[in-house]
Amino acid sequence: MIHLKKIGFFTAFILPALLVTGFYAGGFWNLISVIFAFIIIPVIDQTVGLDTSNVPESQVNRISEEKYYRFVTYIWTFVQLGIVLWGCYVVGTGHLHSVIEWVGFTLSFALVTGGIGITVAHELGHKKPAIERFYSKVLLMTVCYMHFYIEHNRGHHVQVATPLDPATARKGENFYEFWFRSVFEGYSHAWKLEQDRLRKKGLPPLSWQNEMIYYSIVPIVFCAIMVMLFGYQQGQINWQVPLFFFTQSILAITLLELVNYVEHYGIVRKELSPGKYERVNPLHSWNTSHLISNFFLFQLQRHSDHHAYASKRYQVLKHYDESPQLPFGYPTMILLALVPPIWFRIMDKRLEDWTSKIYYPSWAE
Repeated sequence: MIHLKKIGFFTAFILPALLVTGFYAGGFWNLISVIFAFIIIPVIDQTVGLDTSNVPESQVNRISEEKYYRFVTYIWTFVQLGIVLWGCYVVGTGHLHSVIEWVGFTLSFALVTGGIGITVAHELGHKKPAIERFYSKVLLMTVCYMHFYIEHNRGHHVQVATPLDPATARKGENFYEFWFRSVFEGYSHAWKLEQDRLRKKGLPPLSWQNEMIYYSIVPIVFCAIMVMLFGYQQGQINWQVPLFFFTQSILAITLLELVNYVEHYGIVRKELSPGKYERVNPLHSWNTSHLISNFFLFQLQRHSDHHAYASKRYQVLKHYDESPQLPFGYPTMILLALVPPIWFRIMDKRLEDWTSKIYYPSWAE
């Protein structure tokens, strides 16, 4: 099984391959990545089923250090950067003609940069080597969400499953309400975290050592370069390049927030004293071990173990039977989250069954 998974993690590269294939096939084929992600993968997911096996404890350290698994994520970084350059070229040179081509190409593009790209950025951003953190920031730059590097690591992982965390969905909160709170409060909180860091160093909040300044500016500069390279024709700026770049960024961010919504909906930690909560453990995130979608998402769906041990590498994340379990893999859960009545009908009962076994703090009502 370990050798199968080594090959399986390369399945993520199917999506950019389908993106390119769909573009050159033209027309409706630009939607092939969307169909693959939200129809074909869920069907295969349910057919193949769960993989609840874990890497033996005696092999965890060895497999964690295998360079092969890092190589996969490193390669993705360069593939995504190349795809973004190519995408801006396609748009800037007028190769998209019909509405279906524009819609299909942009949606499929966001699946690559957001569905897989932010997942890889998330994995790399938790690691100690400077090169991995740099790659994480490069990937986040391509979707205008670089503050995620601060907010996720220093905010979300500290405050998850508490009322302080904007990325933890409340019971009864639909995705659309959650999106606005998570996006805007998360960005604001990242500024606060960075200002607090600078104050401890005796530096003013608007010091040039404030990383949020760079994280806010760099994506705009990157887009401007794309416009200069691919969108400047006959002495005029081609508005299609920035429109495409920022649209795919919003869609990629929305995919990320859909995943956040699914991962933490209604889950809470016990408040031990005012403002002090129990330590995060594998009970505090929804988990699913569907084999196929976990290949594509670098085992992000084993989210319970990730939050309990944030620095763990994706290849050794564990399945816990004790964790709250989602009924389907992320692709299906994302579709359900977009339709609140269906989401609540499925998840509220599951959440109530789960929380009745532990506790349900009043703030989550």
